[in-house]
Amino acid sequence: MNQPSVLPNRVSHIIDVLVALVLVVAVGGNLVAKTWTFTVAIPVWLAWAAIAAFAVAIVLRRHQPIAAYCLALVTLMPASLAGGGMGPAAALATASALYTVALEHPRARSLIAMGAGLVVVCFLEFLQLGPSTLASTAFAGGGLAGSWALGWMARQRQANLSQLAEAQADQAVSEERLRIAREMHDVVAHSMSLIAVKAAVGNHVAGEQPEEAREALRVIELTSRETLVELRRMLGVLRSSDGTPEATLGPAPKLADLRTLAERAGQAGVRVDLTGEGLDGLPEGVALSVYRITQEAVTNVVKHAGPSTCRVAITDGEGEVSVEIVDDGRGESTMQVSGGHGLIGMRERVAVYGGDFEAGPLPAGGFRVYARLPYAGEGVVTR
Repeated sequence: MNQPSVLPNRVSHIIDVLVALVLVVAVGGNLVAKTWTFTVAIPVWLAWAAIAAFAVAIVLRRHQPIAAYCLALVTLMPASLAGGGMGPAAALATASALYTVALEHPRARSLIAMGAGLVVVCFLEFLQLGPSTLASTAFAGGGLAGSWALGWMARQRQANLSQLAEAQADQAVSEERLRIAREMHDVVAHSMSLIAVKAAVGNHVAGEQPEEAREALRVIELTSRETLVELRRMLGVLRSSDGTPEATLGPAPKLADLRTLAERAGQAGVRVDLTGEGLDGLPEGVALSVYRITQEAVTNVVKHAGPSTCRVAITDGEGEVSVEIVDDGRGESTMQVSGGHGLIGMRERVAVYGGDFEAGPLPAGGFRVYARLPYAGEGVVTR
C-alpha cells in the first residue's frame, strides 16, 4: 500500500545526489584549477573537507534533516570566510536542509533552527565589515527565512491534504454504513413482516384449520430461506474487500423480481396490482432504489393496512422514473410518516438522486407513496 509514495521519494533522493555531485564537480574543479581568489587563505584539505561536508548535507537532509542542517551550518563558516564559489554552495546546502527541517519538524523546533542559522549568518557577515555588509546580511537572512517559509507552507499543505483525505474517508464510511443499514432494513423488515403475519394466521387457525396453518408455515419457511439468501449476499459484499470474488455474490434484486414480491404479499392477504416492472435500460442503482421503495411501501401495507388491494405503477419518463404505490386499506400507514425508519429510508434513496418524494393518507382512505428519481442529469450518483 505504500508503493505510491516510494517512487517520488526515490526520485527526490536521486535529485539530491545529482545536485551534490554537480556542486562537488563545479566547486572542486575550480579549486583544482585555482580560478578563485580566496578572501581568507585556508588549507586545501579544509577546502576539500568543506566541499565534502555540504555535499553530504544535501544527500543526508531527507534522512536526518537536523543533522544535515547542523553540518551545513558548520560548513558555512569556513566556506563563507574563504569566499570564491564555496560560500554560495554552502549557503545552498544550508537553505536546502532548513527547508526539510521546516517540512518535517514542528514549527517551534524549525523556528529555533532558523534562528540559529540567522545568528551564524549575522556573525559571519559582521566578521567582514564593509559598505555592503548590511545589504548582504539582509540578503542571506532573507534566503534562510524564505527557505523556512517554503518548508513550513509545504508542511501545512500536507497537513491540510491529510485532513481532507481523513474527512473524505469518514464521509465514505458514513455513507456506506447508511447504505448497509438501509439495505438491512429493507430486507429484514419486509421478510419479518410477512413472517409475523403468517405466524399470527397459523396460530389463530392451528386448531380448526390445520391445512391453512401448514400453508402459513410453508410461507414462513420460504420467506425465511429467501431472507437468508439476501443476508448472505449482503454479508458477501461486506467481505469482498478481503478478496471474495465478486462473481460468487448473488445478484441484487431487479424490477422483474417485483412479481415475486407481489406474490408474497398476496400470501399475506394483500393483493398487489403491478404495472411497469418490465422496464429495461434503467441504471442498476436506480432500479434497485425503485425495488426497495416498492418493497418498503408494500411491507407497510401488509403491516398496517389490513386485508386490502395495493396498486403499484412504475413509469419511465425521459431521464427519470417514477413509482406510485396506492392502497385502499385503513390508512394506518400514516404512523410511519413520523416514526420508524421505513419512510426515512425511502426519502433518503430518493434524495440520493435529487428526486421528489411524497407519502401520506388519501382523503377517501388508504395511503399513497410516490417517488420520482431522475438519472440523466449531471452529478447523479447511480450506485
